[in-house]
Amino acid sequence: MTALTLFHTADVHVATFDRLAPKTDLTHVVRPDWLERAQGGMDTDLRQEITQAIKAAPGASLCTCTTIGAVAEEAGATRIDWPMMQKAAEIGGPVMLAYCLETTLAPSTALLERAFLDQGISPEIRSLPLTGLWHHFADGESDRFHRQIAEWITTSLTLVSDTKCVVLAQASMAGAAQYIDSDVPVLASPEIAARALLANA
Repeated sequence: MTALTLFHTADVHVATFDRLAPKTDLTHVVRPDWLERAQGGMDTDLRQEITQAIKAAPGASLCTCTTIGAVAEEAGATRIDWPMMQKAAEIGGPVMLAYCLETTLAPSTALLERAFLDQGISPEIRSLPLTGLWHHFADGESDRFHRQIAEWITTSLTLVSDTKCVVLAQASMAGAAQYIDSDVPVLASPEIAARALLANA
């Protein structure tokens, strides 16, 4: 059985990956304090703590938090959103990048740009900030969180009709995909990452 250590900053992702990879030996490390601290800036202590935890994990590891993704990747983990960004680049731009945490914007944009440049294509990215909705997720109102994300994205897609795909920047946003009323592909990181990791296991 394939073994994988997953690093989360929200407990909700545990059930998601247990469902997506039922035949995989998953070890879940849940550290919501990492996200809380990262929102105040990635200081040296936090960077070292994340790095040490990932390097100590046996076998392959996956980081499901976009905000700390760059640090996790430097330590040897796979970033949950990298396979999704690669898929978005394959589809091509313009890409609508929707995000619900301000600290997500810079790392997500940089990673999506990297995916495009890896294919020799100039990235065309349109950011859709939905930061006013994050409190629903933080309060445990996941369905309301997902439905309101979907409403905003569905409306936005009617205003920018040339959008080739939508990227849900954070894993916590994945549940919104089922509610988005559009023919435009909507990419969510958990399922895409799980498929990629299992294919390469």
